Amino acid sequence: MRYQISGKQIDIGEALQTHVKTELGETVEKYSQRPTDAVVIFSRNGHEYVCESNVHLSTGLNAAARGHADEIYAAFESCREKMDKQLRRHKRRLKDHHRERSEPVEFGSAPSYVLATDDDESLDEGASLAPVIVAEMETKVPTLSVGEAVMQMEIAGVEMLVFRNEKHGGVNVVHRRADGNVGWVDPRSIK
Repeated sequence: MRYQISGKQIDIGEALQTHVKTELGETVEKYSQRPTDAVVIFSRNGHEYVCESNVHLSTGLNAAARGHADEIYAAFESCREKMDKQLRRHKRRLKDHHRERSEPVEFGSAPSYVLATDDDESLDEGASLAPVIVAEMETKVPTLSVGEAVMQMEIAGVEMLVFRNEKHGGVNVVHRRADGNVGWVDPRSIK
């Protein structure tokens, strides 16, 4: 497994890097036999240290965790415990569905845009309603089943996931609703 361990305006020593590689490696290997790479970033937020980790699995899924504490090693341990919990849940769900993905998740490319917001309410009525594009990037859209998309959304800790439905190839969205449930948008089913 490849590791990228860095700090935002913090020096990361060899001892911490070795500790992270050993502990995170044991945690990931316990639940997933084929991890590909891990990115761990340490930073400070006021008096606390923050540790963010993102592990990419060979199935194409990503697991992300974040921990914070007053000491840098404790922040990593908090993050590692959350990663452990997510990977344990992921493995349990795979067993519950009795489905092993034999090949990696396919990713397609799609453009992604950042639009400017107009907070100024004193605009003329004749002003253009077209949004201003601030940034243009490329994003990856995975091809997943709906169950895998929900699992990926929960493991990554995001509120929404856009994916290509492996059943019919159409673009779908799963999202976390305000009531705590998961919503699924499948425009193809609308006639």
